[in-house]
Amino acid sequence: MAKFKVRHSKKDIPQEAKKLCESMLSDLEKAKRPVLHAVKCSLDNSIYDPKVGFLTPGDKVVKTELNVSSVQKMARTVFMLEILLGNLKSGATNTKRELYYVSKGLVRSNPTLKPLDFDDQPESDAIIDFIGDMLEVYREEMNCFANDRGGQTYSQNLVVTETLAEGEQAVVDLSTLGTTPFQPKNKPQQFKVKSKKGKVDFCLVIESEGTANTLVANGMHKRHNCIIIGAQGVPSNGVRGWCKTLQDQLNVPMYFYGDLDAYTLQNIFRTLKAGSAASLIRNSDFSAPEVRFLGVLPEDVKKYDLLCYNVSEKDSSEARSLKKAKDALQNDPFFQDKKNKRLADILRWLVKEKKRCEQQAVFSVDPKDPQILEKIIVEKIKSGSYV
Repeated sequence: MAKFKVRHSKKDIPQEAKKLCESMLSDLEKAKRPVLHAVKCSLDNSIYDPKVGFLTPGDKVVKTELNVSSVQKMARTVFMLEILLGNLKSGATNTKRELYYVSKGLVRSNPTLKPLDFDDQPESDAIIDFIGDMLEVYREEMNCFANDRGGQTYSQNLVVTETLAEGEQAVVDLSTLGTTPFQPKNKPQQFKVKSKKGKVDFCLVIESEGTANTLVANGMHKRHNCIIIGAQGVPSNGVRGWCKTLQDQLNVPMYFYGDLDAYTLQNIFRTLKAGSAASLIRNSDFSAPEVRFLGVLPEDVKKYDLLCYNVSEKDSSEARSLKKAKDALQNDPFFQDKKNKRLADILRWLVKEKKRCEQQAVFSVDPKDPQILEKIIVEKIKSGSYV
């Protein structure tokens, strides 16, 4: 059974950080080794409860005790924490990339900080993530924002009200944007959405941004009361949070359409639907548990005579993908849960048949019909051909 831990809110961060540092200082004064504890964000600490619908953290923690090998990590943690607390106090925001250069600038201006210097950005990124897992807060709550957006979104009957940082509200009517998509940043809590012209029938999340744009260019969103989102591959926090907002506030059926391959099923769809092991503390706000896998499905390959590629284990990347698929069937609690048996069956089919089919293959069904993908998608939704 999934367990919910009480997460600290943004207003708790300075107080919790102070308690943490005072505890470390007290241990040092008593000649004790300070120990830092953080939620272990990995698959072996992931719990999936279908009643909840997303991956949640178990009881495992990562312990960092002061010793020769960990002293730099602990010192860097305090160093970066001070930078983040400074931003919270002043109201400043930064991306991870910017924080890397902020730290470099501080080291350059103060030679005594040289032992804390980061060789490259992944090192500072890891410390920021560790601080978030340790305090059980989102990096956005520490004013660290990713430069990602919530998917290119099109609709003729969706109105979005965004609460700006100053408290003012901006109202965006998507039907007035023409060919320009609405692209929310990764702050889903800032949005209120409603339908402008009655009920939205469905929301369609397309793996490929290009294919989503094709559907829009061909007028699908004008012929149907729908929302079309281009997910741009592996869904960013912005995409995941935006889909969560639409699902919660509109209570509208949501479907995902993408490639039929192990990578799409594991890394893209599973992340959209249930979150990821690396983001256990944030999956509750950054996943859309009710999204359905519309395709491409194995039965679509036969029904529409779709062109497929053979997956060769001699290719290193394809071999890794197959291995990860086998590992997921054995170790991923999402695919092991009986509620997701049909999704696991698709993964088994991919491992057995060693084939992959791209979402664009549908255009080969009737090359003279520019609306063929739209027609097949609508047909599949109406007939219940999804998982």
